[in-house]
Amino acid sequence: MTEEMVVYPGNPKPSIRRYASVPQDKVNESILTLGSHTGTHVDSRLHLRNGREGTASLSLESFYGKCRVFDLAHVEEEIHRQDLEGFKIGKGDIVLLKTSNSMLGYMKFKENFVHLKLDAAEYLVTAGVKTLGFDYLSVKKFGGDDEVHELLIDNMTLFEGLNLTGVPEGEYTFLGLPLNIDTDGAPARVILVRE
Repeated sequence: MTEEMVVYPGNPKPSIRRYASVPQDKVNESILTLGSHTGTHVDSRLHLRNGREGTASLSLESFYGKCRVFDLAHVEEEIHRQDLEGFKIGKGDIVLLKTSNSMLGYMKFKENFVHLKLDAAEYLVTAGVKTLGFDYLSVKKFGGDDEVHELLIDNMTLFEGLNLTGVPEGEYTFLGLPLNIDTDGAPARVILVRE
């Protein structure tokens, strides 16, 4: 997290302000101000509708386990069902989608990022995916396709903003731990371990 990092349009930029400093104070301490969907983050049902479950209600089982990274860097603009059908995806899987978004470098926001279309989202839900990770700040088209976001959030745990640069396709152990706050979304630290 940095104050210069890219954020989704309309989201607040992070602020990191030192309020205690050595040697004037005994310790260094800072105030952090950031949006709940800053950088790598997890979404909850509360993100889309009032009265729904927040991030504290997400299953801990969806934060850890074997996962597969699928390379979709060849896909231009939209991921459809046929782009996913060649991959083996089963019930309870953790799936991370690596697209050409990973090559953008998160230097500035791009409105034309690669995104999922409804037929691809339906395919992942039907397959029984428990956790989906995506390599941009949103999984849906910029300014549209709200039903994609809603379908995924209603049926699985969704991590967005993954940085998969330099991560080859393959099997890993996934560990994605969002901050333990009960809100519409939560920043998360996600690591992949190759065994």
